[in-house]
Amino acid sequence: MKIAIIASGFLPVIDGVTVSGLARVKKLSEWGHEVLLFCPDYSSLAELYPQWQEYTGQILPGVRVCNLPSTPFFVEFERNVGFQSYRELITELETFQPDVIHVDEPERLFMGFLKVPGVKFARQHNIPCFGFFRTNFLQYAEDFLPLPTPLLNLCKWMFKTMVLKVYNSYDFTLVSSKITHQELIDLGIKNTKYANLLGFDHDRYTPNLKQPQFWQEQFNLNLGDKVKLIFVGRLTPDKGWDFTIKALANLSEKFDLNQLALIVVGDGELKTMIETKLKTYCNSVHCLGRITPELMPSLYANSDIHVTTSEKETRGLTILEAFASGITVLAPKAGGVVENIDHGVNGLLYEPQHVEDFQEKLLHLVRDPVLRSDLGAKGVQGMDRYHWDTTVKNLVNLWQDQIKAKAPS
Repeated sequence: MKIAIIASGFLPVIDGVTVSGLARVKKLSEWGHEVLLFCPDYSSLAELYPQWQEYTGQILPGVRVCNLPSTPFFVEFERNVGFQSYRELITELETFQPDVIHVDEPERLFMGFLKVPGVKFARQHNIPCFGFFRTNFLQYAEDFLPLPTPLLNLCKWMFKTMVLKVYNSYDFTLVSSKITHQELIDLGIKNTKYANLLGFDHDRYTPNLKQPQFWQEQFNLNLGDKVKLIFVGRLTPDKGWDFTIKALANLSEKFDLNQLALIVVGDGELKTMIETKLKTYCNSVHCLGRITPELMPSLYANSDIHVTTSEKETRGLTILEAFASGITVLAPKAGGVVENIDHGVNGLLYEPQHVEDFQEKLLHLVRDPVLRSDLGAKGVQGMDRYHWDTTVKNLVNLWQDQIKAKAPS
């Protein structure tokens, strides 16, 4: 099968969309498919991503990455496709002649192209075209647009109108979260299709990576017997950092935070603020910045609790990675993360924006190593269904079914 993927981002940027995108094309390559993947060009960010050229051109057998001219996108380490690049995309599609077009985060791409990506070409050539809903940008408005409420509401209405236009243009809008699926139906997207489409490197994440001297040997950190809390993700406003800092600041008045090690993995505009404020309450704060995907399994396995305060995740893949690594999770009862957390069985959920509830649940985990161990052991169970072999095969089946449906009778 010849597959064209139009992606909002790809490596060297590291986030849920890009890491899963790489895993997907690895499987497609392994299975003998031919893939042309479009994404923004990252050459202008060479200082941040010196290895960017490793992810362009022929990166795998049968997989070619075509980087489209790009422009800045909200934060310093992101890019989006540029308006003029759509002509190049169409030229490449005409040469490639795909059997199917798959588009990740088409609303973000629409903001660059000013066109619904892939749809017109697909109709002209009678091939399927799928949109994949990955990020709820509507919920990000308050985080990135500090506007008066009436103006903010107007912007959200305009963006909602655009989102509906974009996604309703596709044969299907794919979504990998049951909760998000219902939210999209309520929003007015009429072509939604839920399936188990997102996974993680199941074979690499395991409790067996736990090592007594890991932090000392890898990062020269002497964490001793501190309870290690690991935070993973972009250091941007949408990830709930204001709440995290407020909750921990208040907690420091009741509990000695120096019994904890706060390990922050990721980068973003809030890094300096996060590090500065957390260090006023805790003497063991370690902002590790960007960590390669190869090292992430060991970071989880050698931590004690994965904490996330993001209320806007459509799936929350870090939850799956933590579970497979044998550590428990504390998360808000909001968004797609709750689909995998069975409260009191494999992790704990707190009421969103409820500082006291967050503190109570966190201290419960910190003070009870037996509970942490029991929850972690339960979390490991049931992760097989998120193996990339399974989730990518589900996606391939959807593509093939629609190819057959469009074939001349």
